Amino acid sequence: QVQLVESGGGLVQAGGSLRLSCAASGRTFSTYAVGWFRQAPGKEREFVAAINWSGGSTYYADSVKGRFTISRDNAQNTVYLQMNNLKPEDTAVYYCAAVRTPDRGLRIRTDEFDYWGQGTQVTVSS
Repeated sequence: QVQLVESGGGLVQAGGSLRLSCAASGRTFSTYAVGWFRQAPGKEREFVAAINWSGGSTYYADSVKGRFTISRDNAQNTVYLQMNNLKPEDTAVYYCAAVRTPDRGLRIRTDEFDYWGQGTQVTVSS
């Protein structure tokens, strides 16, 4: 069982930066792939970024590529999402999700993840 807690959201002006954190419980978190997703009001939850168990592989949605960076510190059981050059369309509730991956690969679909955090609000003003 893994519990995930997101933090770091807030209100920022367009062009600004935020760093989200996803803190996980459990001693085997290093065996889990993690993804960040977001959901804006009235829209479906969408994929943002993913990272494999070691941090050696990452993948991004086209809409955030070059602006967002996902990373992890397995010693701290934490995954980060550094968000730069934020745009008003990045406004959403951001969720992290985790799944144990025996193949040590990436996961990017919502239905591939077993554990979800409660979300953190990111609001970007124009």
